[in-house]
Amino acid sequence: MIKSKSTSQFICLIVYVLGFYISYLLLPDSINKIWLKITLWHIYATIFIYIFSVILNNSSLYDPFWSVAPVPIVLYLALYFQNELEVILLVTLPIVFWAARLTRNWIISWRGFDHEDFRYIDLKNTNRFQAEFNNFFGIHLFPTLIVNLGLYPLIYILTNNIEVSILLYLASIFTFLAVILETVSDEQMREFRSNPNNKGKTMKYKLWKYSRHPNYLGEICFWFGIYFMGLSSGVAPLWTLVCPLAMLALFIFASCPMMDERSLKNRSDYKEYMDKTSQLLLLPPKQ
Repeated sequence: MIKSKSTSQFICLIVYVLGFYISYLLLPDSINKIWLKITLWHIYATIFIYIFSVILNNSSLYDPFWSVAPVPIVLYLALYFQNELEVILLVTLPIVFWAARLTRNWIISWRGFDHEDFRYIDLKNTNRFQAEFNNFFGIHLFPTLIVNLGLYPLIYILTNNIEVSILLYLASIFTFLAVILETVSDEQMREFRSNPNNKGKTMKYKLWKYSRHPNYLGEICFWFGIYFMGLSSGVAPLWTLVCPLAMLALFIFASCPMMDERSLKNRSDYKEYMDKTSQLLLLPPKQ
């Protein structure tokens, strides 16, 4: 078992760099549809990460993939189609900001290969076949496909040589603000948890007074921001709304309930807080 945090993160970095590079080399030259090429690249890299998560017996190796994978994908799209610098900056800067924030969170919170996300442990707490099925499809492949779907609207703004519009500016600003909401929420929670007197207590102050998951709200808004950027092209079909809606469904029906269930088990005051506080939207607490 590798217990050193710095060694664990260095191994993770090497696995990711090799994963993206080797996966790109494996792409068939015959593929001429850009999003199919990106999707295969995304899936190949996921399989590479999965193999090493099995070797290292820790599925948390996949954790930063959510935030890291979109960056090379978006940069590849932006540079491959030689977009105007203004378009590239408006699209990529909020995404890089988001990726840096999430990856920083992972660097701070992940203790190394002696630590694995409780959700992964729960999903694998079954017979060997079911555990490995959950590991590959539930922990690795499904999130990859959701992220891939969430990024899809960008193809309309980055592959059509669209001129910069006020709508793109507004969408980019909205996306930035979503990441700021996530960042502020996480910092408020980190400050609360840093106080030993708060151990076993529920964070119900500042943004967390109005939402049980304000950080998740920011994450959802981020993916809607990507949809808005695609929509600003003027050529994105309305059905692409399904892209951020899939992300919304993931948080409403999976991520939020799992976190609530865990908090109910670990905090005696969480039930009262849960009854009074909105799941996602920033709303006044119920009296």
